[in-house]
Amino acid sequence: MTSKGPEEEHPSVTLFRQYLRIRTVQPKPDYGAAVAFFEERARQLGLGCQKVEVAPGYVVTVLTWPGTNPALSSILLNSHTDVVPVFKEHWSHDPFEAFKDSEGYIYARGAQDMKCVSIQYLEAVRRLKVEGHRFPRTIHMTFVPDEEVGGHQGMELFVQRPEFHALRAGFALDEGIANPTDAFTVFYSERSPWWVRVTSTGRPGHGSLFIEDTAAEKLAFEEQLQSWCQAAGEGVTLEFAQKWMHPQVTPTDDSNPWWAAFSRVCKDMNLSLEPEIMPAATDSRYIRAVGVPALGFSPLNRTPVLLHDHDERLHEAVFLRGVDIYTRLLPALASVPALPSES
Repeated sequence: MTSKGPEEEHPSVTLFRQYLRIRTVQPKPDYGAAVAFFEERARQLGLGCQKVEVAPGYVVTVLTWPGTNPALSSILLNSHTDVVPVFKEHWSHDPFEAFKDSEGYIYARGAQDMKCVSIQYLEAVRRLKVEGHRFPRTIHMTFVPDEEVGGHQGMELFVQRPEFHALRAGFALDEGIANPTDAFTVFYSERSPWWVRVTSTGRPGHGSLFIEDTAAEKLAFEEQLQSWCQAAGEGVTLEFAQKWMHPQVTPTDDSNPWWAAFSRVCKDMNLSLEPEIMPAATDSRYIRAVGVPALGFSPLNRTPVLLHDHDERLHEAVFLRGVDIYTRLLPALASVPALPSES
């Protein structure tokens, strides 16, 4: 991989680095700055812009490129704006400087998770609009808060709102994970997280309990957790900070016209796909739960997986290749013929 000099930096890379410098880091993300950033992008690109406050201080920003056939369902391109905390002492560069080294690697929190995808969406739409394209299906880009801490004040609330239903989403793309090989990972479902908060009240003291079986094995049934509380005596309770019970699977065969269009473009571009179940949990679970098929896809191959890690980074050439990929994917997805349910 080679890198251009600073004076020759690609404008898409410059925009990416600008977004990376917005400190949307948990636990106190600067969501206002992110919303303003996307409002400006909408103005420059001539896109519709809607702000939906799903909870006090938590705004979903929706940028819309109308299609030519409003009777058809839309394409939803989702990304989250928040990023996880950093330990600056373990970073080679300031994680919010978006430093680019001489080889072209951009160091920043969110470089992979998932500010790259947000800008790849925008820049693909920019290219297609500049070239004069129009497509039958409307394309919506949603930029949502709160994903890194469960999405409870983000996508989980948004999918229940009339503003979401008014988007008439038929298919969604959301985040994936980098792949260190030549292949690209695509996720069609994901795990069901259970985050448990256990509360014990009583006199202070100290004790030890050695359990022969593994913690993961013991946590395989909710009844086991409840029995622990009962065995501990009065005043011990638990509550679920997150408990997802509705996993959905997006089909990855040609019976699914969205997958057929997605995989056909990838085949035409000689992109090798590795369909998997997401090892983490993303906002896709809320989208699928309301009946919208979704794929998790970050077009980052030949790239070490560094999301949430120290020195999170992405090469500018990989980033730009992702813009190329979305520039090919979006026309295919936004031109999927009318489905039986839409006729």
